[in-house]
Amino acid sequence: MTDISQPQISRLLSIMARLRDPQDGCEWDKEQTFATIAPYTIEEAYEVAEAIAHADIPSLHEELGDLLLQVVFHARMAEELGHFAFDDVAAAISDKLEARHPHIFGDDTSDDAQTDRWEKLKANERAAKGANSAIDGVALSLPALMRAEKLQKRAARVGFDWPDPSGAADKVAEEMVELAEADACHKLEEAGDLLFAAVNLVRLNGIAPEDALRAANAKFERRFRAMEACAADDGVEFAALPLNEQEGYWQVVKRNEARS
Repeated sequence: MTDISQPQISRLLSIMARLRDPQDGCEWDKEQTFATIAPYTIEEAYEVAEAIAHADIPSLHEELGDLLLQVVFHARMAEELGHFAFDDVAAAISDKLEARHPHIFGDDTSDDAQTDRWEKLKANERAAKGANSAIDGVALSLPALMRAEKLQKRAARVGFDWPDPSGAADKVAEEMVELAEADACHKLEEAGDLLFAAVNLVRLNGIAPEDALRAANAKFERRFRAMEACAADDGVEFAALPLNEQEGYWQVVKRNEARS
C-alpha cells in the first residue's frame, strides 16, 4: 500500500511505479507502451473539454485526474527507458512558462502586446529546434479541423491570408462548384479543399471552427432526438416515414425551439 500521508503527486507517482513493477505490477499496465497509451491520452483530453463544455465541475475534477494519470503514465515509461522522469517534465514546462513570460518572471519592459510577445517567443523556440518553415511544429495528430485552422493561422502570421472574409467566402463557392464537377478520382481532393476553405471562412469571422462544428453537432443531435420523440408521440416510427414527412417533423422541432 502507498502512504496516503505523502504529498498526493508523490503518492500518484508511487502508485504508477508499483503498477509498472516488473515482478509485482499489474499485467495490463506493464504491457503498455507510448503508442498503446496515446489514444487514451487523447480521449481523456476530450473528456476534460466535454466536462468544461457542460459546466460539470464534479466531472471536471475527475477528468483532470484521469488526464494527469496519462502524463504520469508516459513519464514513468520514459523513466524506465532512461529518457526522462516526471520531475523533468515538470521542470521543462516550468522553464518554458518562465521564459515565455519575461514581463512577469524577468526584466522585460517592452511594449509588445502579450500575444505578439508570446508568438515571438514560441517562434524563437521552434527556430532553436531547427524549424525552417512558418508551419513547422503543427502536430499531425491534431484533429483535422483544428490542424487546418492552425496551419492557416501560421500562414497568416507571415502575410499569407485573405484580407477579409469576402475572399474566403468566394473561395468556398468556388470549391463547391469544383466538388460538384469533379470526377470520382478527384472527389476526395475537392472535398478536402472545400472543407479547408470553409475553415478559413469561419476563422476569418473570428470563430474557432472546432467550437462551431461541435455546437452544430450538438444542435443536430438535439433536434434529431426531438424529431424521433415527436414521431413516437404521434404513434409512428420515424425511420419508416418518407423524407418529406421527416422534414415536416424537423420544421416542427425548429419552430418549437424558436418559441422556447
